[in-house]
This record gives sequence, C-alpha cells and structure tokens, in this order.
Amino acid sequence: MDTLQLIKYIVERFAEKTEEIEYKVEEKDNAVEVDVLLAPSDMGKVIGKQGKIAKALRTLVNAYTPRESKKYVIEIKEKEA
Repeated sequence: MDTLQLIKYIVERFAEKTEEIEYKVEEKDNAVEVDVLLAPSDMGKVIGKQGKIAKALRTLVNAYTPRESKKYVIEIKEKEA
C-alpha cells in the first residue's frame, strides 16, 4: 500500500458520501500536495473535533512515508458545488 492509498483508506472510513470524494495530487520539488475534496456534510466527520482526526491522519502519513521520499502535505477542503 502506498501513501496515497493509505490516505484514501483512512478518509473513506470516516466519510459517509465516499462516492463524492475527490483527490487532487500535485508533486512539487520535495513535497506531494494532496487536496481531499469532501461533501459539506462530511467535513466535520473527517476533520473531527478540534481537528483531531485530521491531525492523526497527518501523523500516520508522516510515520508511514519513508524518510528519504517526498513529504506529504494534506489539505482537507469542502467540495464546491
């Protein structure tokens, strides 16, 4: 399982409208930016109270990613209608 698959797996466990989730991945010099676009009703579920789930997701991804590879930056955003 690569890092992007890990992100998708975790996000889809908390979101209810999994068919509406979009992932935009952009590679930069030393980072991979992942934008997770969610339905408005799933925002709170994925971010969690005081951002605890989002913080835990970022911590897991940082621990899972090999040290010599690019850093993953995860942004959780509301999907525009």
